[in-house]
Amino acid sequence: MTQKLIFILANTDPANPAELCPPIFQAIAAAGMSYNVEVVCSGSSAKLLKNGVASAIRMTPCESRSMYDFIKEAHAAGVKFFCCSTGLDLFDMHRDDLIPECSGVVGTAHFIEDVMSGNNRVLTY
Repeated sequence: MTQKLIFILANTDPANPAELCPPIFQAIAAAGMSYNVEVVCSGSSAKLLKNGVASAIRMTPCESRSMYDFIKEAHAAGVKFFCCSTGLDLFDMHRDDLIPECSGVVGTAHFIEDVMSGNNRVLTY
């Protein structure tokens, strides 16, 4: 059984790109190491999965690639992105508002079950 690594972005604010980059880069690296990787965006980080938000974020003003470019790279490497259902409610978003790389909307019970089952590892940001 392939180990799963779950990144939960709970305190990561899209207004601060320095908080977003490390977990996305780590997710890309973990997928490259053949781990099954999920990124769950909860709280204010749920906004990251809204169409247009990540494409407007740059790690630094000189960076040519957007946060969305890194999300697409992670997705291409096999990383699955999920939006927490409370994030939709908090920011008046709907499923149709989410980027195509988002694999779905999950509730709290989903990631608690994931965390507690099997041989999974969790990193929280």
